[in-house]
Amino acid sequence: MGSWLVTVAQLPTEDPAARMRVLRTLESLGAAVMREGVYVLPDSNANQKALDALSEYIAKSSGAAHVLRVSAASSAQQQALEELFDRSARYEELIKTVKSLRVGFGHSDPSAIKRVLDKQRREYDAIAALDFFPSGAKSRAERALAETDSAVQKLLVAAQSQVTLAGEKLLRRAWVTRKPLWADRLACAWLIRRFVDPEATLAWLEKDEHAPSGALGFAFDGAHFAAGAGRVAYEEMLAKLNLGKNAALEKIASIVHFLEIGGSAVPEAAGVQTLLQGALRRSSNPQDLVAEAEKTFDLLYDAYYEPAKR
Repeated sequence: MGSWLVTVAQLPTEDPAARMRVLRTLESLGAAVMREGVYVLPDSNANQKALDALSEYIAKSSGAAHVLRVSAASSAQQQALEELFDRSARYEELIKTVKSLRVGFGHSDPSAIKRVLDKQRREYDAIAALDFFPSGAKSRAERALAETDSAVQKLLVAAQSQVTLAGEKLLRRAWVTRKPLWADRLACAWLIRRFVDPEATLAWLEKDEHAPSGALGFAFDGAHFAAGAGRVAYEEMLAKLNLGKNAALEKIASIVHFLEIGGSAVPEAAGVQTLLQGALRRSSNPQDLVAEAEKTFDLLYDAYYEPAKR
């Protein structure tokens, strides 16, 4: 039978912040509560080091803690201890959430479904990291994620394959624009990655630098998608790629239009401008800036998107 690490602790009482930090650390380690002040973890070098460090912190915070290595007295006791770490309920809840995503197939935005699925994958990783005694529920959760991900990928490919420019396929293409990057160019980059090709290669040209042969240009003079006739490049891209029927994308277009060339004021524009300025200040290169800006446009899209009524 395996051995266990039992921590018997008198937590700090005069420092609520220290007490909370101890409890959160124990939770992050996956410790089970046997009774108030008594916590158990499977015996391992990593757990031993973490608990020793925590004990030192508790002592420095006017508390006391002892880490004991013990063995179960019987197979029944061993089983009882292992059951304290049963993660089946969390896996089953995750499986339920993942399977419910299929309800949206055919009428919800596939990329929105993909984001929720990615979140569930991160939740699975968090559960699995503290699943010391895996059961069949873990395998079922992994299978549900894999099967749903495969189905969502097919939806994404089907949607992306319909996006063409004068009959020319746009998947796995290189896209270029010029520096500096601001609202229009950032919005175009987001649109490409989100609705045209998540695997698209993006590059940023200097002022007089020529675009590579075969690359698709956006948001500069002479590009495939250039601003003109009172419209920004993002609006041109919506029109040419037949994405203008998406009301959420059109609402984002009104914000980008105002930030770039003015016109009718849009209430949300000031907030978006502030967020993009923050992204600009915290980013050291165009790739980081695009990644930060994508978060803003993702949130805008989620706020504006209305699923089709069945």
